Amino acid sequence: MKISLIGSGYVGLVSGVCFADFGHIVTCVDKDASKIEALRRGEIPIYEPGLDDLVARNVKQQRLVFSTDLPTAVAESDAVFIAVGTPSRRGDGYADLSYVYAVAREIAAAIKGFTVVVTKSTVPVGTGDEVERIISSARPDADFVVVSNPEFLREGAAIDDFKRPDRVIIGTLDPRARDVMSEVYRPLNLNRPPLFFVDRRTSELIKYAANAFLATKITFINEMADLCEKTGANVQDLARGIGMDNRIGSKFLHAGPGYGGSCFPKDTTAIVKTGHDYDSPLRIIETVALVNEQRKRGMAKKVVAACDGSVRGKSIALLGLSFKPNTDDMRDAPSLALVTALEDSGARVRAFDPVAMEQAKPLMPNVTFCDDPYSCARGAEALVIVTEWDAFRALDLDRLKQELASPTMVDLRNVYRPEELRRRGFRYASIGRV
Repeated sequence: MKISLIGSGYVGLVSGVCFADFGHIVTCVDKDASKIEALRRGEIPIYEPGLDDLVARNVKQQRLVFSTDLPTAVAESDAVFIAVGTPSRRGDGYADLSYVYAVAREIAAAIKGFTVVVTKSTVPVGTGDEVERIISSARPDADFVVVSNPEFLREGAAIDDFKRPDRVIIGTLDPRARDVMSEVYRPLNLNRPPLFFVDRRTSELIKYAANAFLATKITFINEMADLCEKTGANVQDLARGIGMDNRIGSKFLHAGPGYGGSCFPKDTTAIVKTGHDYDSPLRIIETVALVNEQRKRGMAKKVVAACDGSVRGKSIALLGLSFKPNTDDMRDAPSLALVTALEDSGARVRAFDPVAMEQAKPLMPNVTFCDDPYSCARGAEALVIVTEWDAFRALDLDRLKQELASPTMVDLRNVYRPEELRRRGFRYASIGRV
């Protein structure tokens, strides 16, 4: 089957490469000629484990090509996936759909024969209706169906998520489109994934509802962590205790500095706006978003407290900057709010991250970036673990203690055991544990 992905960002590139690895013939399209040229040279613009090898293999086997020629790609495709960005619109927080609608107009001009147009981008409920209207208005003769097929990819584990999905949501009730989408995902049949066909509007809303629910779980356990600190309880044991209940589950019950990234912040905002538009306010999600923002800013208070109530003139070392491990994504990362708050309090901030420093440098102009965890800790009054990279899970604690000006660690991801750090002579603070 011939497939084209319009937009070669994170979702478009990962999806396109995985479709090619399934055996389909895939064209990844982007307007950015420099990005396309880099991809043709094998240079991957995002950090995603295993993606570079997958690109190289499928390009070599001639199943994957990169192009700026949208009309040709669309004309030759059985299914065209729209995978452009839908960032939060400045000023009002609504999802910016201008890129989606612009691509829809370009697709309309290029369609030849029956084509399934698939919105892979995260879009508010009703967007598929407008995409359909745009194409129909521009090309009344076009034979096409608009389908919703939201992505559920975790950065750092996207390839495995795509190839071994919990579910594949497909929003269409059209029999022809259903046949095409079943063929697109047919290589997954050995893994028996649940292809779940629903109406298009339900599919669009499932994506937002899923992310809003996961964001709620994170915010819930973070508030429980605060209560644990006040009462002397242990949030990790609490999370395990409630997570053993199958109705609750253990995933996303890891206390920390708040959620960030490319999805949860903008998607919670977008679904709240949708609720307002349909006069169906989502008060729980509104509160989740507010509490999460407050939490990210409030993490600096924990660092200040660990430094005897003041960080003015002190050097503070941060390990980890990306919003989660195995990605260089800095969008809405908790480290951004933490750095700002520490600098506002008079601290000098040093930082190290295994892959995200180039992305972080323009966002943190006053931070000193270091080559490794130990040079980062050198002379600092406190070391703060912000992102739980594997490389930070087995640090040489004796060496760290020697490098630090004061043996103080603030572990915002609960990587280490309090008793071990204290036994080694550290002043140690974590989340939801005493």
